[in-house]
Amino acid sequence: MFESFPKSFTIPSFKLPTFVSAVGAKLPQWPHAVVLTTGLNAAVKMRLLPEDSLELLEGKTFLVEVLDTGSHARFTFRGGLFRPLFKTGSPATSEGATVVDDLVFRANLSAFLQLVARQEDPDTLFFNRQLTIEGDTELGLVVKNMLDAVEWPKLPHFPGFATSSR
Repeated sequence: MFESFPKSFTIPSFKLPTFVSAVGAKLPQWPHAVVLTTGLNAAVKMRLLPEDSLELLEGKTFLVEVLDTGSHARFTFRGGLFRPLFKTGSPATSEGATVVDDLVFRANLSAFLQLVARQEDPDTLFFNRQLTIEGDTELGLVVKNMLDAVEWPKLPHFPGFATSSR
């Protein structure tokens, strides 16, 4: 967990109401990919992600689906940067088969928040069936190990933000 979060700060497991995903699925999805890749690229620039692992991501496509929000972000890693992919769905190849993403992560919003806050690790979420990972197994292990290796910078203290437990 982040050092600057209060010890009592925890993200509970929750699932948003069904209507949220119904509405979210009808909204444009490209903004999610832009925001996610912007954050990932900031982590690259800050050297938070191991460079040797990043090389293994070259040319791979990823899909992150937030099930209870009806949203998804599809992106790739090329030329040292994460880049959003704007096509919806899975494009068909010339043979008519669908193109499959190299790695797909699916979970509810709370699981992703717990993962980012380091409240839960990917293995625990996976084995508790709160996180689904599909695709290239070796690539999945590279990404998991990359996430485990990230040393998050200490968050700044914001005046008025209580850091003591009540």
